[in-house]
Amino acid sequence: MHGAAPAVSLASPVIPTETPIRPTRTANDEDLRLARSCATGDTGVFEEIYRTHGDRMKSIAYNHLGNVSDAEDAVQETFLKVHRAASTYNGESAFGTWLYRVLINTCYDALRRRQRRIQEAPMDDVITTERAGSSVDDAKRMTLRKMLNGLPEQRRSVFLLFEVEGLTHAEIAQVLNITEGNSKWILFATKKQLQEQWKNMS
Repeated sequence: MHGAAPAVSLASPVIPTETPIRPTRTANDEDLRLARSCATGDTGVFEEIYRTHGDRMKSIAYNHLGNVSDAEDAVQETFLKVHRAASTYNGESAFGTWLYRVLINTCYDALRRRQRRIQEAPMDDVITTERAGSSVDDAKRMTLRKMLNGLPEQRRSVFLLFEVEGLTHAEIAQVLNITEGNSKWILFATKKQLQEQWKNMS
């Protein structure tokens, strides 16, 4: 069945996945097949992509945007963008890497739109920055969410992708189109900044 990119259900909880999906460094024949099928609007392929990457996409979007509703919108918008832009996919990175890059840029756009609003809607949920079983109380999560929101976009993404999503620096470099060394430096500097802010607030 072919047509426009399908609506994707996001009913499942948005939490960090325990096992990272490892994007490869370069595209292969399967990546090119996915891109070609997305360009034609093959709904079966979109469903396949969602089964493979959906949990990670929801987690990334939620941890960037801070509430379920905006995360749902960002993931849905990402699939629409992938449908429209798949014909431009050149195979320089793995399809999964390219997909996450589109998602993160979509989250950046959503954050910019949010900042332009006169009145900002209250968050539906607070960030879950710990792995499953966290005992961090809501007040501390809210404090950390505010601190993360104050970071530049790239620093926030590196921190979330490494600390919450479990990606390696090599994978983060692929997704954000930076060097592995730059990813390590950004994480180090961001952690130091957050630790100093946390100490001053305690």
